[in-house]
Amino acid sequence: MKTKILAALTLAAPLFFTGAVSANNPQQVQKLLATGECIQCNLSGANLSGAHLIGADLRGANLQGANLEGANLEGADLTGANLAGANLESAFATNVNFKNANLNGVNFTSATILDSNVHGASMNNLNITNAEIYNTGIGIGGDSADIPDWD
Repeated sequence: MKTKILAALTLAAPLFFTGAVSANNPQQVQKLLATGECIQCNLSGANLSGAHLIGADLRGANLQGANLEGANLEGADLTGANLAGANLESAFATNVNFKNANLNGVNFTSATILDSNVHGASMNNLNITNAEIYNTGIGIGGDSADIPDWD
């Protein structure tokens, strides 16, 4: 009897420690959180709010509609990623590579975006209300030819 209870608790324990992190593909979320790498993963609709994704390699990942509210993306590589409609409210995005990413409809409300590369990124309908944006080519109006590229 005790072994059955112990076995049940062992199987259920990971469910208690995953917190609010979820996605359509939980294996890929766990891969990202365990290794910091999930190249071309399907993380659409993932709830990664408050996640520490420092230096994460998310090149070509599908994060469409993902919740990254309050996430720390410092030094993350999101080259060519699809973040259309993602929530990055209050996210910390310093030295992030958003090169050629789809940022259409991203909510950057109250986000901190410093020294990030947005060269070639699609940025229609961004919400940048109260965002702190420095040394990054995100603004209102202007020519995309003025956006510098890190590479």
